[in-house]
Amino acid sequence: MKKNLIVAVLMTVVTTVLFGVVFPLVITGLAQVLFPKQANGQLLTRNGAVVGSRLIGQSFSSPGYFHSRPSVAGTGYDAGNSGGSNLGPTNQSLVARVQGDADRLQKEKPAAPIPMDLLTTSGSGLDPHISPEAAEFQVPRIASERGLSEDIVREAIRQHTENRQFGFLGEARVNVLELNLTLDELSPKPVTH
Repeated sequence: MKKNLIVAVLMTVVTTVLFGVVFPLVITGLAQVLFPKQANGQLLTRNGAVVGSRLIGQSFSSPGYFHSRPSVAGTGYDAGNSGGSNLGPTNQSLVARVQGDADRLQKEKPAAPIPMDLLTTSGSGLDPHISPEAAEFQVPRIASERGLSEDIVREAIRQHTENRQFGFLGEARVNVLELNLTLDELSPKPVTH
């Protein structure tokens, strides 16, 4: 009995050290060597300062920036509080929020249909992408605020449009943070309203 107890304790210690310390360190080391950008969260830097991650969305409110899709993660794009609202389609809070967003967007471009991803949230609330249609919807506002031609803004969208993964998974998408950083390179930052 005593021998079995000693074997059990030793096995617990050995497997804890092996799978709780050695294995994670080896995997972390391999990830840092083979995939350093991915292992470190695909952080984007400008002038030596981290401005965000290409994997987590941010809220942009200035009219001179492309706006991300709505987020209900915490106070909006809160990575520590990720998740959807879980509100059903008949919930009055959801209906009011979507209607308010639709009214605001309809004023921006009265005759155009509003892309759905500018009205709906993602499941995580942290989606860093919008559809190319949602980006196109915002072109006149961006061009006007930045003093750029619409063709230049459309070219920036085209450069940042990611096609379906492997040609058949997902949909075409545009990373909002990367697109807005490109806009800052093309034109001075707009005044925040």
